[in-house]
Amino acid sequence: MADDDEDDRMLFADALQELDVPIELKQAPDGLRLLDMLYQAVLELPEIIFLDINMPGRSGFECLKEIKNAEGGLSGVKVVMLSTSSTPENIEFSYALGADLYAVKPSSFQSLKELLYHILTMDWDNK
Repeated sequence: MADDDEDDRMLFADALQELDVPIELKQAPDGLRLLDMLYQAVLELPEIIFLDINMPGRSGFECLKEIKNAEGGLSGVKVVMLSTSSTPENIEFSYALGADLYAVKPSSFQSLKELLYHILTMDWDNK
């Protein structure tokens, strides 16, 4: 998960802890750190990357583009754009860059838990 907002990262982690889904969470405070983590984890790539759009260093859009254009297994990792923005332009641009899913950050903790559970248990082949 990459998000420059520490509170959002903590809420995300808390929501995951309350779900009955086996998952190991790794967090990055910005896009540059995320990319560093991904390139160092060549043998242990994540199944899903949750990306915020507005981050310092590299935006979520820039990270998404680099991930989806990377050689090897990285380009096949599922990427979920998780943003406060619900503008059609951001949603369309995310999908044009290769996002697998776009989700707007919910306003309540319970809604975040429900969203994460849905994403983590969905059938990606028939979404």
